[in-house]
Amino acid sequence: MSNKRIDALSPGTFTLDGQEIEFGPGDTILQAATRAGGYIPHLCWHEGLHAHGSCRLCTVKVNGRMGAACTVLASAGQHVESNTEELNTQRRTLLQMLFVEGNHFCPSCEKSGNCRLQATAYEADMTGPHFEEFYPNRKVDASHPDLLLDLNRCILCELCVRASREIDGKNVFAMGGHGVGVHLVVNSPSGLLGDSDIALTDHAAHICPVGALLPKRQGFAVPIGQRRFDLKPVSESEEGVS
Repeated sequence: MSNKRIDALSPGTFTLDGQEIEFGPGDTILQAATRAGGYIPHLCWHEGLHAHGSCRLCTVKVNGRMGAACTVLASAGQHVESNTEELNTQRRTLLQMLFVEGNHFCPSCEKSGNCRLQATAYEADMTGPHFEEFYPNRKVDASHPDLLLDLNRCILCELCVRASREIDGKNVFAMGGHGVGVHLVVNSPSGLLGDSDIALTDHAAHICPVGALLPKRQGFAVPIGQRRFDLKPVSESEEGVS
């Protein structure tokens, strides 16, 4: 076993933008940073689920080399850069592409103020979409008595896929298609959420970072202006979860 691998399996410290961060055995850079109250932007990561590395917002420089903070293991003495103009510009571009790829109408969305995509865009000073918007024709599935699935807002983070498989043990969701045709698939005879095994109490039902999967009859129970990211920016409201 290499010394580098041994270091990653032992506790120690690394620096994140000049701040010393403690990590435990097997921690990734993002896990350790979040636990320490540091902020590295992310959308597809959630504590307790296997890292996915798909959104690339958590890309950092580790000893001068690019890597996804959610998959790179922390090791002693690492010099990690995150809050730099180069990386923040890259993140703004990624966020702009996510917004134009779907149909994200924040002023009318029930998730506004609790949406990690929206909050991350504010944090990154994204002032507009920049690119031409796609306006895709996507389905809204209201067949389930307790949950609404609006694919217009899906960002393909696969958090619901992993939560259903790894925590709920149900495999309700999967990804289908290729390239620009990749989309979320519901595992049921009809392909509708109402015919699946998902329940309101499932972890997968509450893990969506945007407004793609929402509980019904709860959309505006907490008024806009009093929600999580209304009260604190995303960089100050990390709790080790997405």
